[in-house]
Amino acid sequence: MTPSTPRPADPAPVLAIEDLRIRFVTRDGAVRAVNGLSLSVGRGETLGIVGESGSGKSQTFLAAMGLLARNARVEGSIRFEGREMIGAGPRALNAVRGKRMTMIFQDPMTSLTPHMRIGRQLTEVLEHHEGLSREAARARAVEMLELARIPDARARLASYPHEFSGGMRQRVMIALALLTNPALVIADEPTTALDVTVQAQILALLARMTASGETSVILISHDLGVIAGLCDRVVVMYAGEVMEEGPAEALFANPQHPYTRGLLRSVPRLDRAGGDLVPIAGQPPDLEALPPGCPFAPRCPHVFDRCHTEHPALRPAAAVPSWRKACHLDGFETPPQREGA
Repeated sequence: MTPSTPRPADPAPVLAIEDLRIRFVTRDGAVRAVNGLSLSVGRGETLGIVGESGSGKSQTFLAAMGLLARNARVEGSIRFEGREMIGAGPRALNAVRGKRMTMIFQDPMTSLTPHMRIGRQLTEVLEHHEGLSREAARARAVEMLELARIPDARARLASYPHEFSGGMRQRVMIALALLTNPALVIADEPTTALDVTVQAQILALLARMTASGETSVILISHDLGVIAGLCDRVVVMYAGEVMEEGPAEALFANPQHPYTRGLLRSVPRLDRAGGDLVPIAGQPPDLEALPPGCPFAPRCPHVFDRCHTEHPALRPAAAVPSWRKACHLDGFETPPQREGA
């Protein structure tokens, strides 16, 4: 398989991933979860990551945090603030994660320690990473819970996770992730289990708490509306690769990859009320036996012979320099004829 063409490096990106490959060794063979992925995140940028389940979104950033399963085999480079994370030892990882790089998971109930009071979970981070006294850490914890709109924050320090609602637990997780003023926050489906009203509150909170521009955010989500409303730039993943990336507003207005177009057509939109939803045909690829050409070729409505034999490299998708796609198709107005037709 041809590696993805690395995108030009941003000026001092906070996170730079180059030709990342992740496979999981199983009894049935090697599962190739990420295949030659290259991307970067600028300082103060909010980057959206979208794609179907199994596209490698979460595994990519678990690798950055050093949290992959033991049967994972990783190649390539993940540099965070200039430091290589692949192969870093426990001491080097612990100096970064929870302090400079933090993660908000989908289910806060499994991320928070159930038998530990919320206050202690917050103050422990500050005592360990910031060297604060117990009293100073407690004051900072109250301040962060108040910023996260937790009512009666000082009293709630004594509460356990099960005493909070789902939305409140997610607020606590955001406060926990931002306690140390990290350079990068990775939010993995942070609003999936929440109702629409609470979801909007959580997203507004995340936007408000990162508005200073000192913290970069990676938002992983299936919800394209959430991504469109919060992100500066979007990366569309499929079969562990970048299919398309570009400025959020432009990409959603005029997607240049058939897979991105398929994703947008398969979700309801307010500006298309009453229109039919069009699902993407077929099934996601078998990660143990990926095709030799484009991984999306078996499901693509614009496929032609070259797609089955030649893996597409990332190339410019439009006049915008940062907009790229991995597709042999030049445009959608005049799709090429099948070879031999």
